[in-house]
Amino acid sequence: MFPLYDENPTRTTPFLTYGLIGMNVLIFLHEVSLSNAQLEQFFQLYAVIPQELTTNVASEWTTLFTSQFLHGGWWHLISNMVYLWVFGNNIEDRLGHLKYLIFYLICGALAALCQWFIAINSSIPSLGASGAIAGVLGAYLIWFPQARITSLVFLGFFVTTINIPAIIMIGIFFIQNLISGVASLQAAANMSVETGGVAYWAHLGGFVAGMIFAIGNRD
Repeated sequence: MFPLYDENPTRTTPFLTYGLIGMNVLIFLHEVSLSNAQLEQFFQLYAVIPQELTTNVASEWTTLFTSQFLHGGWWHLISNMVYLWVFGNNIEDRLGHLKYLIFYLICGALAALCQWFIAINSSIPSLGASGAIAGVLGAYLIWFPQARITSLVFLGFFVTTINIPAIIMIGIFFIQNLISGVASLQAAANMSVETGGVAYWAHLGGFVAGMIFAIGNRD
């Protein structure tokens, strides 16, 4: 399923959500302008490299935040920004602009730390807004579980739209990531070399952080 929009009106204009989307797009356009060697150096500077964070946290901690604005490809960027567009405005409306920005960045940093904990000695860059956006989804699940989400559904060559409660769509997101995260641990245990891929544990870490925050701020 791929969300298109929700039926959950807001009282304010989500300036920060728009700004975050714009910043992510601009930085990605900069990425695609770089040569392969330049892009690798760019990621080395601004993505989370677990091994480097482990050995030199004093100089590497800022990557917990800068990595949230990097993406590894067009689909990585587009899927993240669509989720932020659909769900971010209601969280910003609920929290207010400044508190929302702090919430977003902290969820992203905690998500990166969760992925770091799983692969503490990895030399593979970890990057993307997914962890922060997972935090947004976790808060949305607690605060707006019955909001209706219109989503694209792909069934082989057949594509349709459905309208379902947020609790179902976001619940499926969490379960998929949990299953894939556990599977990735089992696969890593059976491999002798590192491989990149989706940072499922960053998604889970950000999601749980967002849920915990929302549970503590229900009123």
